Amino acid sequence: MPIFATLAGASRARRSILVLILPLVAAVALAAVAVVVVSPGNAATATTIKRWETRLAGLGCNVGRVDGRVDDHTRTAVVRFQTRHRLSPSGRFTTTTRTRLMSATAKRCDVRPVPASTGTGRRIVISQRQDWVWLVRADGSIRAQGGMIDAEWLDKQWYTTGSYCGRPARGNPRTNYKGTQWLYHFVRFAPCGVAFHRVPVSMRTGRQIHPNWYLGTDEKTSDGCIRLSAKMAAEVWDFTKVKTRVRVM
Repeated sequence: MPIFATLAGASRARRSILVLILPLVAAVALAAVAVVVVSPGNAATATTIKRWETRLAGLGCNVGRVDGRVDDHTRTAVVRFQTRHRLSPSGRFTTTTRTRLMSATAKRCDVRPVPASTGTGRRIVISQRQDWVWLVRADGSIRAQGGMIDAEWLDKQWYTTGSYCGRPARGNPRTNYKGTQWLYHFVRFAPCGVAFHRVPVSMRTGRQIHPNWYLGTDEKTSDGCIRLSAKMAAEVWDFTKVKTRVRVM
């Protein structure tokens, strides 16, 4: 048999094999992409993820859209749930997280007890572990609470609201050092420029520099201040009309 005829036959055989294999390879690749799009880091269906998101929404974790897709907003909601339950704040639907989330004893993200060993009486409590702030009345009841963004380098100790380093105790608004952002309901409580205030608002755009759903996570860090939602910052402003103790833990 001529050599070229043998080679031609082999080529036809290879083409036949490729015709059979290529569709299978393409199908596997598409399936892999679908899993990644539906849930980065989780081999779960959109329906399953939607059930988890619905549960997070019902627990006040600020999950954003309940659409069966895991995005940054979803991950911050998972972090808020994890810190509420003393789990490692990975932002992932781990086995432990899923089990706790779907249990009948799952706790709300937006209502948290004041941590122990933070003193008594009228005070503000800051938990760096939970990225959370409480305004506590003299009788121990909670006036307001909410998530925060901080820098985490602030020493864990007692502070007091007021003027430091010759700078005003309060301002509404004040500006950042560069003069590019508004800091609404600014309440100083540690030297020299550490204060509570609303998430900074860009003077150029008129919008916050990051969304409120970052609050209660380490998704961002501040330059040292405690960033709060507009509502929570206004609560702190009103609560601190008189000198107020602040406990960082």
